[in-house]
Amino acid sequence: MMQQIPLAALLFLALCAPAAAQQAAPPPAIPADAVAQPPGLPAIGKWMIDKDGSIAHWLGERVNGKALHEPINVILVDAGAASAADAQRRLIAAAIAAGYPPRFGHSTGYRGFIGGALYAQLPFGRDQAFSNRIFEESNNHGRVFGPHEFNGAYVFVGAFSREAVSFVHDPVHRYASFVQARDDFAAALDKRGFYRRAGAVPLGNAVAGDPQITTGDHDGSAVVLQTGK
Repeated sequence: MMQQIPLAALLFLALCAPAAAQQAAPPPAIPADAVAQPPGLPAIGKWMIDKDGSIAHWLGERVNGKALHEPINVILVDAGAASAADAQRRLIAAAIAAGYPPRFGHSTGYRGFIGGALYAQLPFGRDQAFSNRIFEESNNHGRVFGPHEFNGAYVFVGAFSREAVSFVHDPVHRYASFVQARDDFAAALDKRGFYRRAGAVPLGNAVAGDPQITTGDHDGSAVVLQTGK
């Protein structure tokens, strides 16, 4: 059985990670129809982006014979951070407190589009995602991207999904839900009182009726969570 690292140690490692790892990449060539313009927020890419620049596809998972595109389904706005690095530290601390620490056993290297730039993922660690369970068990997990400074606040976006682990199937980790993971992560952060749920915004990233592509149970909206001081 994998040795579990205490949450205090996880927090220490996360807060010591170099902020340089989160610098924005140069503006990418992303089609206009892959970017949403929610009111009061910067331009937000509709999808998590894979290492090769394509839409992330859940490691090739197919649902009802269709490719599974991974939508952005969480937006976090920090109006109280002193800097981008401070916003990152505050977000990681909030996720840990909510029961979503960085955990090993997940694919990495993804990016998210905010305000004209691509941002690398949080958490920083090798093969890590924010997750509410170890990877050997069914879990909700996700990656967060940013922050992007906008109107005096720092904006992150995230892509969260639930995977069902079954050792009698291949692959062992199978897609289960986007909505369940999104809503559980939002509720967990809101319950701790640091970030508060502030509604949802439509991003237009639910795919229905396409013979080749699906977004599973995603409803096309991102939950918005906000925090101040």
